[in-house]
Amino acid sequence: RKEQELDSKDAIILHQFSRPTNGVPSLSPFCLKMETYLRMADLPYQNYFDGKLSPQGKMPWIEYNHKKVSGTEFIIDFLEEKLGVNLNKHLGPHERAVSRAITKMVEEHLYWTLAYCQWVENLHETRKMVSLFGPFSDLLKWILCHLTKGIVKREMYGHGIGRFSEEEMYTLMEKDMRTLARLLGDKKYIMGPKVSTVDATVFGHLAQAMWTLPGTRPERLIKGELINLAMYCERIRRKFWPEWHHDDDNTLYESEESSEASKTYSPLQDFSFYSRTETFDEEGNSISQTPDTDYTGHSLFDSDVDMDEYRDHEQCK
Repeated sequence: RKEQELDSKDAIILHQFSRPTNGVPSLSPFCLKMETYLRMADLPYQNYFDGKLSPQGKMPWIEYNHKKVSGTEFIIDFLEEKLGVNLNKHLGPHERAVSRAITKMVEEHLYWTLAYCQWVENLHETRKMVSLFGPFSDLLKWILCHLTKGIVKREMYGHGIGRFSEEEMYTLMEKDMRTLARLLGDKKYIMGPKVSTVDATVFGHLAQAMWTLPGTRPERLIKGELINLAMYCERIRRKFWPEWHHDDDNTLYESEESSEASKTYSPLQDFSFYSRTETFDEEGNSISQTPDTDYTGHSLFDSDVDMDEYRDHEQCK
């Protein structure tokens, strides 16, 4: 990447791991959380896939006017202070406390069980998704993945959760996921009809179970018993990641209209600035995209949408 791009004034430079090969934006729940947050807050940003960790050894991290900030919680606090954004302004004190409790459960507990599934039990499949190119890419992938496996196991042991058996860890994982399903219920987002910061956190982690752990217990759970979590992930993906399509999309989560549209798509943007508000038609006129709305303006993935009414309308056309 060119050095002058990092010197851009008032530009949010997001450092994160390279895009994996399976179409998912990131194998890191924290990188996916951070980029999803920037999209939810509608903040233009630029990705920087250099693989360089922050001075604290963290990923992701940002640069803003030469200020370096790492740790997703500190990054969000920094952006709220500097740019005046706040996805939680509609929440009361009690709701904010609940939101933080959910965040800590996901990031300090559920994260480790999903990391075990991704980097220990399902390492063979994860290695296929790692993006490395060159004459020794296969060897480098093997080394990188096994190093990561060792790090994850060591850190899990230090955390304490890694001292339990595999079955006990999966029991804890299922309890966390069922708790999230009950908290979500039939709501659109975790805290109600409007998106908040906790949704970026929950989505970043549940997306790993949805799209990066094929055939595993987390995937079977989220796409089976906890179907409301799967619909929640699809709702956020379609609203904030319109260019993200997956080869194994399950039509169970798609409308008749969106399933046709998903047959053609463009790859995820790896470079240049991104902003949801900067969308233009062929003549250069600004337009607003709502890829997940129906003819009434309601989201196709809202829990309160009357799908029978939608189908009747489609048949009349």
